[in-house]
Amino acid sequence: MNNCAFLLILAVQIYAEGIEGPTAAGCTFDEDSEPSLCDFTQGEEDDFDWQLFRTHNSPYASFDLLRGSYLLVNSSQHAAGHRAQLLLQTLSENDTHCVQFSYFLYSRDGHSPGALRAYVRVNGGPLGSPVWNTSGSHGRQWHQVELAVSTFWPNEYQVLIESTVSRERQGYIAIDDIMLLTYPCYKAPHFSRLGDEEVNAGQNATFQCVASGRASEAEKFLLERERNAGPIVHRPMGLPITRHSGDVTSTALVKHLSHRRFVASLHVDSVQCNNQDLYRCVTQSSRGSGVSNFAELIVKVPPSPIAPPQLLRAGSTYLIIQLNTNSILGDGPIIRKEIEYRASQSPWSEVHGVNMVTYKLWHLDPDTEYHISVLLTRPGEGGTGPPGPPLVSRTKCAEPTRALQSLTASEIQSRQLTLQWETLAYNLTRCHTYSVSLCYRYATSGGGSGHNTTVRECLAVEHNASRFTLRDLPAYHSIQVRLALANPEGKKEGREVTFQTEEDIPGGITPESLTFTPLEDMIFLKWEEPVEPNGLITQYEISYQSIESSDPGINVPGPRRTVSKLRNETYHMFSNLHPGTTYLISVRARTTKGFGQTALTEITTNISAPMFDYGDMLSPLSETESTITVLLRPALGRGSPISTYQIVVKEESGWKVKRELGVQDCYPLPMSHGEAQARGTPHYYTAELLPSSLPEASPFTVGDNHTYNGYWNTPLDPRKSYLVYFQAMSNFRGESRINCIRIARKAACKDHRRALEVSQHSAEMGLILGVCAGGLVVLILLLGVIIIIIRKGKPVNINKTPITYRQEKSHMGSMEHSFTDQSTLQEDERVALSAARMAHTCSMRGEQCSSVNESSSLLGGSSRRQCGRKGSPYHTGQLHPAVRVADLLQHINQMKTAEGYGFKQEYESFFDGWDCTKKKDKTKGRHDTLMGCKSSWTCQPSWDECTDNRHRVKLHPLFGDPNSDYINAKYIDVSLSSPSFLLRILSNHSVILGNTSSHYLSLFEKPQSISRYFVSP
Repeated sequence: MNNCAFLLILAVQIYAEGIEGPTAAGCTFDEDSEPSLCDFTQGEEDDFDWQLFRTHNSPYASFDLLRGSYLLVNSSQHAAGHRAQLLLQTLSENDTHCVQFSYFLYSRDGHSPGALRAYVRVNGGPLGSPVWNTSGSHGRQWHQVELAVSTFWPNEYQVLIESTVSRERQGYIAIDDIMLLTYPCYKAPHFSRLGDEEVNAGQNATFQCVASGRASEAEKFLLERERNAGPIVHRPMGLPITRHSGDVTSTALVKHLSHRRFVASLHVDSVQCNNQDLYRCVTQSSRGSGVSNFAELIVKVPPSPIAPPQLLRAGSTYLIIQLNTNSILGDGPIIRKEIEYRASQSPWSEVHGVNMVTYKLWHLDPDTEYHISVLLTRPGEGGTGPPGPPLVSRTKCAEPTRALQSLTASEIQSRQLTLQWETLAYNLTRCHTYSVSLCYRYATSGGGSGHNTTVRECLAVEHNASRFTLRDLPAYHSIQVRLALANPEGKKEGREVTFQTEEDIPGGITPESLTFTPLEDMIFLKWEEPVEPNGLITQYEISYQSIESSDPGINVPGPRRTVSKLRNETYHMFSNLHPGTTYLISVRARTTKGFGQTALTEITTNISAPMFDYGDMLSPLSETESTITVLLRPALGRGSPISTYQIVVKEESGWKVKRELGVQDCYPLPMSHGEAQARGTPHYYTAELLPSSLPEASPFTVGDNHTYNGYWNTPLDPRKSYLVYFQAMSNFRGESRINCIRIARKAACKDHRRALEVSQHSAEMGLILGVCAGGLVVLILLLGVIIIIIRKGKPVNINKTPITYRQEKSHMGSMEHSFTDQSTLQEDERVALSAARMAHTCSMRGEQCSSVNESSSLLGGSSRRQCGRKGSPYHTGQLHPAVRVADLLQHINQMKTAEGYGFKQEYESFFDGWDCTKKKDKTKGRHDTLMGCKSSWTCQPSWDECTDNRHRVKLHPLFGDPNSDYINAKYIDVSLSSPSFLLRILSNHSVILGNTSSHYLSLFEKPQSISRYFVSP
């Protein structure tokens, strides 16, 4: 009977299939398969692709493979763990359906070729966990799997099949016959629609998964979570939403309703807000898997007030509050309100139901702190939220009965006091919330201001404490202490009690109070008493030690020495110290408790001037007319090594000679010879030596025409007297000391002494003679021009002379201007008058004088000398007669063509110090008037005695007349005088041009000199 029924049912099914047409569509991967049915894509996030395999196209196919067309993975060709994904077409069905496919996992030696998994992605979300998976070798045959997905339109899903290569990397993985059936799955159950679940936070959530179909005992039931990055968003149809793979809960309670219908209960314990997400039910077996739709787990937060209740009024036994529940945290609706309150120090609490906005708490304890909160409840189990923020309020209390008494000191030290008083009780405080304050004060000195300062401070004492220690108090001070008891309703203060702290070691002396005056070998130190003496100062202790010195001869660090001073002695004079030495000085005070902190300071003594080892002034080693050689001995540095030596040359004059008898000043201002001439200073640095260049006594030549460290050792002028000083300088930390000693004196040659003496008597005549000379020169120039015009019969243009300012530095305009410069007359009148007087004195002496041996194409001179000086580099060796005016231009042209010879060289050949070759006694009145000196003057050896013959202009002598070469004219060298010297001389003579107009005047201007020639045509 049963067999007949089975055959009948099978016949009806075959007939129905023939009438309704095909009930399955899919991809068999054969060549004749419909392309639209094989709408699959290879994964893009995998490691390799599935391979389409057909046996008739592979003649060398392995025996392990089955015949047919399918997708294949050869595990031996890929690395372990590599994946290949196959994405089926997206499905959005309206009715029950089943996804079916066949798989093949085989390895000849029985090893696992890999794993095969199936995922169901809903609405483009995350893959989640695999809904079905298998691994290992399943024999050389095909196996069929069914997926019952209960996701319907408007939602969509996509099946993804993934293969993973095993570690053995042997065998094959294949899939075939991917079919979409329009009827329920036979091997997997179908879930009914899963509804959303709402639960309060902290409660357990349960999903009831109802399914129909066959369920074996090996069937596993899972609750899969689709973890959201944020809150659940209800999206419109067709818009993708990104979700993250979630957890899987496998705990389930299965209840069978019938042989083909059952209910699986899946629990989520202690749900919190972060558990709110989408969940679905999944069954897993080797034959297939059932997947439900996603349902939302809604987590509601029980409500709680945001703000605490408000206190409206407080008394000693009651509190009136307002609930203040307008703003809440969590979810509503609110179905009940309650007030929870408790005393702060009590373990109990009470809850009162409230149906009004305000509420009054009765029968409270005085001066007690209460915590009052509001509770709110929403529907559902666990709907009562946590208490809101508490209102902390205290009932009122009364004023304390009296102040604290029995304040005594249990221990007194130099820096602290330990005090104690009576024990506190409620009957004294009348309030549980009270405070005890300990206030103290003491007076301190105001330091340098001399005003006292009072320090006041109040400290809070711990609750129920009857003992307190005051710390960091000043030593040896009177401390006034009092206690104060206070509660919110009042305050009681006790009487003030005085205590005396003991002595302590004194405080440190402030470095600012250390004042000192350093000398070269002494230091005067003064200090002030410590700001905090902390008792009676008994003595001061001063220690000092040399720690650094710039003098290499001093050993540092030196021995440490200590000096004690009485309490009223706040100063000390350190003596017998080394110059230029830094001393570390410490000062500290002492009381009966000991020494206090040490005040340190470093004081450097001043350096002393260097010291020379010259007992008496030595005689020069040698001397010439322009040099003098002296012996230089190294100086001894005192506190600092010698930094530099200078040799200073000073021109000696009468009034300065007298000044040398007093205190000798040194010359700290560097000044070269050129700068001294420009400033009119009588001294200059002729050499500067480094200490390394003078390790021992060495000779040095002053005036050797060399340069020493930038200073030119200028040859000395034979006409002048000089004082030579040896100067040493020491520098240390910006401080300089200098010492000098005169080591030599060079006198002028004896024929130059008179000029220096006579110059002192010419100052009173300078101004008068300068004015007269200026007018006389103008007259001479006019007469000279007139004579030249008359003699030549044509006008003379002085500016056409070939002797230009650039070539010979001579023109008449500058000569005339210099003669009329009043300031120049005033500056040089004393020197000019002195030279004029000396020129007069020389004509009356019978002695020979020194002069410069001059050699010129125009003038003659002498070759005999007295002072032993060098001759002129332009000496010609013979006398030359004067040049005719007509031949003057030719003579100038010859000097131009000559190499290195001109008016400058011709003038510079007239050196001082040469002896006159002869001394003529001209009797002509005009010669005596212009050139001679009066017999009443006392002649002394001077430079101007030689100028009569040395600068006399000679004419061509006439035959038989030895005096025919005479002309009343001479060359006057005023290189060391201003042009006013010449003017004053000429202004004193009436016969300047003689009695004839046959003499011509020619002027040539040179640097710092004027040359005048009177020549014959």
